[in-house]
Amino acid sequence: MSNFLPNALVKRLNEQEGFDSEAFNKVHEQGDKVTSIRINSLKQNTVSFRNTKPVPWCDKGYYLPDRPVFTLDPLYHAGCYYVQEASSMFVAHILRKVGLEDSAIRALDLCAAPGGKSTLLASYLGRESLLVCNEVIKSRTNVLVDNMVRWGTSNIVVTNSDPSTFSRLPGYFDLVLIDAPCSGSGMFRKAQETVDEWSLANVKLCSERQRRILRESISTLVRDGYLIYSTCSYSKEENEDILDWILTEYGFESVPIALDSNWGIEETRSTSHQAFGYRFYPHKVKGEGFFVAVLRKKEDQPTFSRKKNKFEKNGVPPHVVSEWVAQSSNFTSFMHGDHIHIFPKKYEEDLKWLQQVLYIKQAGTTIGKWTGRELLPSHDLACSVHIKTDLPAQEVTLDAALQFLRKESLNTGDFTGAKAGWCLVRYKKVNLGWVKVLPSRINNYYPKEVRITNL
Repeated sequence: MSNFLPNALVKRLNEQEGFDSEAFNKVHEQGDKVTSIRINSLKQNTVSFRNTKPVPWCDKGYYLPDRPVFTLDPLYHAGCYYVQEASSMFVAHILRKVGLEDSAIRALDLCAAPGGKSTLLASYLGRESLLVCNEVIKSRTNVLVDNMVRWGTSNIVVTNSDPSTFSRLPGYFDLVLIDAPCSGSGMFRKAQETVDEWSLANVKLCSERQRRILRESISTLVRDGYLIYSTCSYSKEENEDILDWILTEYGFESVPIALDSNWGIEETRSTSHQAFGYRFYPHKVKGEGFFVAVLRKKEDQPTFSRKKNKFEKNGVPPHVVSEWVAQSSNFTSFMHGDHIHIFPKKYEEDLKWLQQVLYIKQAGTTIGKWTGRELLPSHDLACSVHIKTDLPAQEVTLDAALQFLRKESLNTGDFTGAKAGWCLVRYKKVNLGWVKVLPSRINNYYPKEVRITNL
C-alpha cells in the first residue's frame, strides 16, 4: 500500500480485474505535475509556447513541458487559451463522436465554475448553439463570468441557480453536462489536501448529492438528448453505480464512445446495466484521475408552454451596435440598466424563457454603457470575437501590455500612432482592453477587479 493514499480506496481499486496498484501508487508518490492548455481557436490557431505535445483526444489541447507563470502572459488574460486538465478535455472527443461538434443545439453545463468545460463546449458546439453555464455557489459565479467573457462569444448565458430550478424547463436542452461535485480522489496527485479530506463517509455523501442533482435536473433534457456525466473520483459509488441508478430510474440508454487503444483510457461496464464508462488513471494516461460516461434519453419528455413573447422597444439607438459590432444584424440588443447587451437574434425568445425561470448573471455580451449621447465601450466588448476589426487599436510590447494589465499609468510614447479617443490595446494582434488617448496622457480602462495584483 502507498504511504499516503487511503488504504480503503486502494483496496477497492485492487478489486478491479487487472488494476496495477503498484504503478498507481508509484505515480502518486512521484508527484509529477502535468500542465496542459486548450487554445481558443476563435482567437488564435497556433500555440505560443515551445516544445508542446498534443493531447491525443483533443485537437485544441496541448501539454506544456513545464508550468509557466500564466499571470505574466497577456494572451492568458485575453482568453486565447484555458489552462485545463488534459483528462477533462476528453469531452471534446465525446462531442465529435456523438455528432454534436459545430451543431446548433441548446446545451447546459450544470455545475460549471470555474469554466473549463464551459469554454470547451463553447468552442466545440460552435456559435450557432446556445450554451447555459450554471453555478449554484454564488461566490464561484463571478469567476465563471470572467472566464466566459474572456472566451469572447455572445451565445452564452451564465446563471446562478439551484439544479432543481431547471425542472421548470422540461424537455428544453439537447445536451446536459454534469461534472458532479465528488470526493475528489482523482485529484490526489495534483492537490495533497484532497487526500486528507477523503473518506468512505464522504464518498457516500457525494453519491447522495450526485443523485439529488440528477433527480432534480434530468427532466430538462429533450427526448434523444445527451447527458454527459463526469467526476474526478475513482469510487464506483460515484461513477458506475450512478449510471446503473439512472438507467434503472429513468428512460436512458448507454452510449459507447470509440477509443484509440494507445490512449490508455480504460473502458468499464456498470454492474447491473453494463453501461459504458471511461476511467482515466494517472499511471496510464498523461493526466489526472477522471471518469466520464454518456447516456441518451429515450423516453418522451413533455415540455413547457413556449408562447411567443411580446417584445417592447429596447431603447438602444439603432446605429450604436453597428458602429462597434461586426455582423450586427445577427444580434438582438437590449438595455440592462444603462448598459447595452447583444445576444444572438435566433435565441431571442429563449432568453425570455430563461429569464422567467433562472437567476441570470450574464447574458450575451455587454458592449458598453450608454450615456444618452455616446457609448462607453466595455471590457467585455474588447474581449469579444464579435467586435469590429477596424476600430482604433495600438499594438504594444510585452512590458507595456503588463503595465496595462496591472492598471498602471501608461507611457504616451507607446501610443504615438494612436488618435485621440477610445483605442484598443493589442498584444500579438489580440485585444486586451481599452484606453482613452488624450493630448497629454493615456487613461487606462482595464477593469480593476481583474487586474494583475500578485506580481
